[in-house]
Amino acid sequence: MQRRTFMFLTAGTLASLGGCGFALRKAPDFAFSTLFSSLPESSPLGVELRRTLQATRKVRVITDVRQINDAQVILDVLTDRRERVVISLNSNGQVRELQLRLRFRFKLRTLGGRELIPDTELLLQRDLNFNETQVLAKEAEEALLYRDMQNDLVQQLMRRLAAVEQSQLQ
Repeated sequence: MQRRTFMFLTAGTLASLGGCGFALRKAPDFAFSTLFSSLPESSPLGVELRRTLQATRKVRVITDVRQINDAQVILDVLTDRRERVVISLNSNGQVRELQLRLRFRFKLRTLGGRELIPDTELLLQRDLNFNETQVLAKEAEEALLYRDMQNDLVQQLMRRLAAVEQSQLQ
């Protein structure tokens, strides 16, 4: 009896999820197939963005300036900066809390100069409690927080790039 009730509830739940439009996230569709990125090869954000775009198998990323004419769109990176700001001190003047920021400003344009995404800034920040007796552990935590912010920023950028429509490219 319990098994039958469980099966009935499970089937009802699955049917309601299907009916509400629930679907797993898919790789985005882009209006372009080639993108020139001015992010340096050594930039962690550049590496993550190229990896994510190429994983979709829909966009080829060009980084060589000599091949810029092969690109349909150009991602102009205006700012790619990591910031570390002290937000509180203890009574001895030692750092108690830091704020980590990842600031990324960009615009997307066609090869002819037509602006598809205007000058946009993405700013992510995380707070980090600091303890001078655990410096190595806090450095590792800081690196982890920056990597998390970087992944989040790339996902936000992917959604913005996917929002560009084919009609805007002509």
